Parts: sequence; C-alpha cells; structure tokens
Amino acid sequence: MSPTVTRTRDDLRQLLARIDGRGYPAYKEIAGTYGFGAFTLAIDHVQGDPFAAPSRLRIIVPPARMQLPDWATTTSLRRVATADWLLRRFHRATGTAAARRGSGKSGLITVDRPGQEILPRTACVVFADRVEVRFFAGLPAAGRRILGRQAVEMLCQDVPRLVESALVLKPVDHRDLERHVAVAEDQAALRQALAERGLVAFVGDGAILPRESGVSDRPLRGPRVIPFAAPDTLAVELDTPHRGKVRGLGIPRGVTLIVGGGYHGKSTLLRALARGVYDHIPGDGRELVVTDPTAVKIRAEDGRRIEQVDISPFIRNLPFDADTRRFSTDEASGSTSQAANIMEALELGARVLLIDEDTSATNFMIRDRRMQALVSKDREPITPFIDRVRALFRDRGVSSILVVGGAGDYLDVADTVIRMDAYRAQDATVEAREVAARFPTGRIAEDPGPFPPVPARVPLPASLDPRRGAKVKIRAHGTDEITFGFEEIDLSAVEQLVDPSQTRAVGAMIRYMTGRYIDGRRTLREALEALYAELDEHGLDRVSPFPTPAGDLALPRLFEVGAAINRLRSLRVEVREPAVGDARRGHTS
Repeated sequence: MSPTVTRTRDDLRQLLARIDGRGYPAYKEIAGTYGFGAFTLAIDHVQGDPFAAPSRLRIIVPPARMQLPDWATTTSLRRVATADWLLRRFHRATGTAAARRGSGKSGLITVDRPGQEILPRTACVVFADRVEVRFFAGLPAAGRRILGRQAVEMLCQDVPRLVESALVLKPVDHRDLERHVAVAEDQAALRQALAERGLVAFVGDGAILPRESGVSDRPLRGPRVIPFAAPDTLAVELDTPHRGKVRGLGIPRGVTLIVGGGYHGKSTLLRALARGVYDHIPGDGRELVVTDPTAVKIRAEDGRRIEQVDISPFIRNLPFDADTRRFSTDEASGSTSQAANIMEALELGARVLLIDEDTSATNFMIRDRRMQALVSKDREPITPFIDRVRALFRDRGVSSILVVGGAGDYLDVADTVIRMDAYRAQDATVEAREVAARFPTGRIAEDPGPFPPVPARVPLPASLDPRRGAKVKIRAHGTDEITFGFEEIDLSAVEQLVDPSQTRAVGAMIRYMTGRYIDGRRTLREALEALYAELDEHGLDRVSPFPTPAGDLALPRLFEVGAAINRLRSLRVEVREPAVGDARRGHTS
C-alpha cells in the first residue's frame, strides 16, 4: 500500500529553506512523505550528521505514470526481472545526477548496485499498484551546518530528473525491458526442464564462461574467447518460451567428472555451474547456464567450527573416542570440515554437490593403493569420498559433479566424464572406461555400506544472540564475513554468496528467524523453509532491520543462510535422529 501523502514538493522546499544554516539535527524535521505530482518521495530516515551513513529515501511511482507495460507485472518472476532492469537504469542515472555539496557524504545519491545476477532485491520492488526505488542520499552540510539551498537542488531538482530519466519509459525502452524479462523467463524454463529430462545442469552452446579477471565477474571479451559448444554425444535440446529450442551440454544425474589439463577450463566450467543456480542478465555469457537450484559447492574449510554434525558416513573411530555421529570442534581439519560441509548441505536438502579437487582435502577425496598398503584400514578413520560418492547417489539420490585433475582412480566410479581441452568440452566417458580397464589401480574399495539418512538438528534460539550489551550488532563485510553480536561469521568458503547485499540479508534473516522460527522445536531446515514461505508471500521487506524498508538487501538461497548459521561459533543444537527404517528418506528420482 502506498504511504499517505500529506505534504508537497513546495512544502519540502520551504522547510529546507527555513532550516538553512541550522545545526544538522534540524534535518530530522523533513522526515515524511511528499507529493511531487508524478511520484511520491518518502524520507524514511535522516542521518545524524554528514559523516554518518546516508539518509534512506524512497521514490514511489504508479506503473501507469512510468508507462510500464501491464505484462511486466503479471508474474512474480516478471516483477523481479522488471525491478532488476529498473534498478540498473536508476543506478546508471545516479552516476551523473549528484554532485558533492559540502562535508562528508553531502550531495551523494547512491543505490544498491546490482551485479551479473538477477536477484530479488529491496532496492527496487515492483508491486501491483506501484514501483518503489529505495536509495540513499547524503544531505548537504558545511561542517555540521545545513546547506538548505543545496538540499533543495538535490531533493527537488536532481531527484525528479532521476525519476524522469530512469523510471519513465519510452517505447524503445519497452523492447529492452522485454529482452531482460525474456532472458530470465528462459532461464527459469531451462532450470525447470532439468528434472524432467533427468539432468542436473545445462550449458548452452555459445555460452561465455571465462570471466574478465579474478576480481571482476563480467564476461571475458576479445578474439581469444572460445564460446562453449556441447559435444554431440552429450548434447540435448531444451525448450524455452522465447528462444525456442536451445542446444547445449546436458549433465545427467549421477557422478560426473570434469577432467583435463591445467588452465584448460575445468574450474571455469564448475564455477559457471555453481552460479547457474541464479538467473543472469543479458550479455553476461551465462544466460544459458542453469543448474539444479539445490546444488551446493563443497570445499575443505580448515578452522571452521562444527556443532554436532554426523560425519560418520565419512569419518569414524577417531583417536580418543571422539564421537563422529555428533561431531563438534572449534577448529576443524580439512577432512572433517569437508565432511561436515557435505552433511550440512544434505541436511538442508541439497541434491547436487559441486566439488573441485583443488579446494578439497586430499585425504578426504582419495586414498590410493600404496597408502592403503602402508596404513591399514583399521588405522585410518576416513572413508574417502571416492568410496561414498556412488552410495550417495544410490541411497540418497544425490548427484556429484567433480573437477579432477590428478586422481585418476575416480574414473572407476564415474557415470559421465567431460574433458576440457583448451576450453572445448569433449565427451571422454567411453575413453575413460577403457583407460580404467586397461590400467587398474588395485585399490580396495572402503565402502562401509549404504549411505544413511542425515539426522536433523534443532538450533537453540539462545545461542543466536546478535546483541552487544543492550544493542543489536549485525554488520556484513562484503560476501566474506558477518559481525553477529560478539561473533564473526566467516563466509569466505561459502562460494555461492555472490553479492554483498545477500550477505546483509543473511544477517537480517537470522535475526528475524530467531525466536520466531528458530524456536527450539523446529529443525534448521524446517525453520528456514518456514521463513522462505513467509518471504514468498510478503517479500524480503519482511526482514528489514528498520521500521521502514531497507534498500540494500538481496535474497540469498536457503543453503547460504543455513551455512551462515552453521558457522556461527556460538551455535548450539539438539540432534533429532531419523526414524528407524528411514533408509531411503530424501531420495528423489
């Protein structure tokens, strides 16, 4: 519902003129809503001084005033894609609209900057009856004295120009918006088709997978870039609503290896698959790369805390009788952390694991014949992943995609082998089986039997306390860390967090859940699913840490929120064991 407007642009102009030259706290008087004719300006929060975080404002416009076509708001997916497109226009416009006008952040107009993914965000939200753009403004001051005339220029002239240039559409803009929405709808259709075709991922012909640099997620450009092409034997055609039939590589359920020489594109392909859980913008190069939405990237993570995770499918009989069915540690090793990361992902419903040999613990991934001979099984607590990956698929219905450069023993357990040769994909499945038959490894399988159901854990709400004394302290630091009360949550190994606004949302979501859904009765998965059901109905504004909407949140997946909770060092849980006879619970065909 749009806010009630009681004042006009002229009222705002007069108010700013009246407080000109006064101390900065007088800016608090301008909080409220103002009618500008074509739109409403809501000033939700006024900063305390020119050096503090900028003020929070909203532009509220009826779709008809924007010339926004009716079709752009008819589905949830279209509303998200339309909001993303509008936000990008508004962000570009802010680059030329504002100028420095005094001390600190005076004159600054900014908005949450979107990346290569199309994400539900709070910076721009398309409702049935209105569009809201939430942005930040540094109210002008000289020292701590209000510059009222400059504030009039900023709010009563610059902001209307921003609305006119970014939010009022021309007929030519409709075509660009239609393309943006179509790309998102095609990706959603491809992702939905995966399960129907027995696939876990799809990489369309012509995709550009390499990125510009290690610090840029934009596509690599230039004559040496090789567009992706699927080998004929693994090629499939999937239907999309706008492109029609699309040809590309279909990665089937089961165990898939990505092999090849160093720097030939193995990890580049896996990174693209990890990002394929999100929709991408036109021109990104990965618009036709889609992955099962439950796919989770797994890696070793030395030093992380683990709280009562059942790692016994991989690790048993530790020295000093450490309990691996309810394993806890403040400083996990590479192998125990990788085992815990897998089990936590399974607990939250992951159906696909993405693993790169380069970021894995070697002793967790493989134990070759020579090491088996030197260290007998009764002296080795780890059952390596190579001996559990088939049971994971057979008993739990969980597929794995692994980048393997040196552990040829994995050829014995693979269903599909993709070889990357100078960024060109080849089907090496038949050849790999011939190589495996010709060069037997002699290693002894250490499979301890069926892969058991994963116990559920119930987080205790008192262990998720974001307070420092009387104040709540939650702050995101890029995509790598969240300050949560007295704790620092290290998310540097949670690779599918792709935007700092997602990290901010993770902190806000954990706070919102605690006491409401994290109640000492629900399991972690149940609590997260209840939260996401509420967000599906009411939107991400629900978790705003302010009385008014936040303008800098983007929706993360359930898996990344769960990963953050699992990495909170204060977390305490109770374990709920699976029911007897539940050997195949969670298997999906």
